[in-house]
Amino acid sequence: VQLQASGGGLVQAGGSLRLSCTASIRTQNRYTVAWFRQAPGKEREFVAGIHHSGGRTYYADSAKGRFSISRDNAQNTMYLQMNSLKPDDTAVYYCAAGPVILSSMRTSAGYYYWGQGTLVTVSS
Repeated sequence: VQLQASGGGLVQAGGSLRLSCTASIRTQNRYTVAWFRQAPGKEREFVAGIHHSGGRTYYADSAKGRFSISRDNAQNTMYLQMNSLKPDDTAVYYCAAGPVILSSMRTSAGYYYWGQGTLVTVSS
């Protein structure tokens, strides 16, 4: 399984970006999909995810109200719409997929497949 992430770039604080991640196989009802990010000098952290059982969405506190995760099952693609971006959102963003149990969604455990990362830089 390959995940291809895109959509990163440089944006001013308050601006928006939409990240995309296309999978080489169908992930609907099979895999939980999620976005993680890693800022320089920090550990990778969960941003948002869609659980494969029921399709419910989950967000990190830092993303709630500003970011929105969605998926287009026909295109095997998921998105992360990021609004009201802040300099603290600067990081490499990774998409991930796997048979993740609900209690582990916010950790990297169970995500078998990872995209290559796309850099988001938010200037002040």
